[in-house]
Parts: sequence; structure tokens; C-alpha cells
Amino acid sequence: MSRKKSVLGRGLEALIEDANTQRKEFDGINRISVSKIENNPFQPRTTFNEESLKELAASIKELGIIQPVTVRKIKDNKYQLISGGRRLRASILAGLEDVPAFVRKTNDNGMLEMSLVENIQREDLDAIEIAVSYNRLIEECKLTQEKLSKRVGKQRTTITNYLRLLKLPPEIQLGLRQRKISMGHARALINVEDAETQVMIFHQILRYDFSVRKVEDVVRELSVASERVVTRRTKLTAELKQLREKISNQLKCKVDMRISSAGNGKIILSFQTVQEFHELINHLTKK
Repeated sequence: MSRKKSVLGRGLEALIEDANTQRKEFDGINRISVSKIENNPFQPRTTFNEESLKELAASIKELGIIQPVTVRKIKDNKYQLISGGRRLRASILAGLEDVPAFVRKTNDNGMLEMSLVENIQREDLDAIEIAVSYNRLIEECKLTQEKLSKRVGKQRTTITNYLRLLKLPPEIQLGLRQRKISMGHARALINVEDAETQVMIFHQILRYDFSVRKVEDVVRELSVASERVVTRRTKLTAELKQLREKISNQLKCKVDMRISSAGNGKIILSFQTVQEFHELINHLTKK
């Protein structure tokens, strides 16, 4: 729920209190030259729809900027954008020389957090941009999922579902970003263990225009088939268990060995975070 909605019905005293708080956080609204505003290095949005920008630019030409951008002062006559990247781009496209801006006082870490939290609320971010923003808030701003849940007004399960998207193969993540598949399709694919199988189903979704329900049915059937294969696996010998433990200790990660009755199998290395992934790669590639 947005801040505006949260104050409705709270009374005049609460509204005055909010206004006083806002005055402490902002220097006020200024007209700032677009040439003096640097891009936001923490911007979660990485793509801008050109047609949409042109439409916004036409609106700005006609009506001006209704909602000011937010910046912070970094040095004399120089500012850095916190939020409003799309409005700033459209304003430049519209030929404006300056824009109305809130000037906010904050450090780098505070700017990162404010920028990510504010931009996450925007409807035009794709699911992967949101997932990356959540991950940055957790890793770079040191927020727990519980604190993040309160900060962005989302349930923890919602945040977890977004973070799980980052485990999908790059090809599927790109398809999600380009809106070739929906969040529902992606969530169903996450439940498939094998990346190659995930990509195969992804291609089927594109080719046959599978619905989310159809993908869920396919994944469910694969899970049942996999369980049947598991029952035919050969139990690990004491020697293999010892070897599995040795590999796990050396790589500092969970290791799973699967041996079929036919003698073939695979070794699965697990990681929970991006940092753990990089540490695992370092262990595997060091001489």
C-alpha cells in the first residue's frame, strides 16, 4: 500500500506530521537544468520503451511535468537522479532545458535503497528487473527478507517467488523480460530440476502457445516420471558416500550423487546465493 493511501482517514494531525517529516528529508522543489543531472547508477530499469517515451514526451510538451523527479546534490551545481529516469528522458526528448525536482539528502547506501524501493513499485518494471532489485536490497543493503517485505509492502512469499526467478537459465530470463512468457509460466518452470528440460519446455511454450495450466500439467507429469526413476536408483556404497562427503567439504557446498541401476548418474552441486555461486566457481577453476 502506498504512503498516500496509508494516511487516508488518519486525521489532520497525522497529515501535518507527515508534511513536517517530508520537509526534513527534502530541501524542496527546484527547477534544475537537465544538463546538471547525472543518471542514477542504481537504476533497476535497464530498458525503456521508445514509443512510450515519445508519448510521454508529447504529454510533457502539452502539460509539463506533473510529478517532479527526485535527485540528490553531489557537488556544486551537480545532481544525481534518484528516481524519475523515464520522466527525465522524456523531458529531454521534449526539448525541456530544466525540470522540477525534489532535492533529497542521502548517502550512497541510502540512495541505493531509496532508488530500488521506489522503482520496484512501478508497474512497468519486468519480473527480472524486480527480482534483481530485491536481490540487491538483500545483498547490498543488508536487508533480511522480513525487513524487505515491510519496506516494499509485499509478502515474503512474493519476494521469494521473484528471487527464485534468478535461478532460471539466462534464455528463459530473457524470455520473461521480453514478456514472451508470463510470471506464471516461469514459476512453473522453476519446479523443473534440470536446466535443459526447463529450456525445452520454454521452447514448447513459445511454439505451441502453452497456457500456464498446461505448463503446470507438463511439469507435474515430469515430476511423477522422475519419482519413478528415483525408485530404481542404486543405493550409494559406503565408499561413494565418503567420496561425496569429501567433495562437499572441499567445495564447501551441498553435494548430491545419483546413481541409476544402469550405472550412469550425476553429481549435483548446490548453492543458495550469488556469492556462494562465485565461491564455488572459484573452487572449481583455481589451479
